[in-house]
Amino acid sequence: MPSRQEIHSEETKQAILAAAGQLFAERGFDAVTMREIAKAAGCSHTTIYIYFKDKEALLHQLSIGPLQSLREQMESVLLNKALPPDNRLQLASRVFLHFGLSNRTMYTVFFMARATRVDIAEPALEVQKLRNQLFELLRQAIQDYLQLGQAGDLSLAYARICFFTLHGIVGTYTSSDEPLDALMERLASTFDLAVEVMLAGFRQTVNKGAERK
Repeated sequence: MPSRQEIHSEETKQAILAAAGQLFAERGFDAVTMREIAKAAGCSHTTIYIYFKDKEALLHQLSIGPLQSLREQMESVLLNKALPPDNRLQLASRVFLHFGLSNRTMYTVFFMARATRVDIAEPALEVQKLRNQLFELLRQAIQDYLQLGQAGDLSLAYARICFFTLHGIVGTYTSSDEPLDALMERLASTFDLAVEVMLAGFRQTVNKGAERK
């Protein structure tokens, strides 16, 4: 059975995480200070450093679990060779959109805070490694769908366009108070159509490029 001190310590840690998540979501990661997080959590500006050495440690704690879960869900779809490549991309897009819209308040924290390029092999932050792994899953699936072989530059460009599309859909609703179930019931078919049109555009562009050769 945990001691009273252990319970208090865990409560303080969770209060810090909750305060950090709220402040990061409201004002952006870079604008918030550790002192402000400590104040919002109801602890001193020295106490917070007992639990987290800096904002990056807080970002890690807030983001790693959800992003790992998303990666596992997307892997289960995108690596399922029993499904046709276009179906894999459609289903993975639904998974990503559901995740993003389920985590609207934290979405920009999960994906944008301290973000670096997706084509860097070994980013410094663990959270960026996860982001890059998610992007690589999309890139590889698009490469398979379009049968691009080793055309890395092309698959990278198409993967970026895919992410722009998914990110734009989520970004449209990050400030919406509409419940997730109602939002998905109203717009899921439109989201599916957006991905279908995007993939059809990819295919048409690749085919035109092949004709010109």
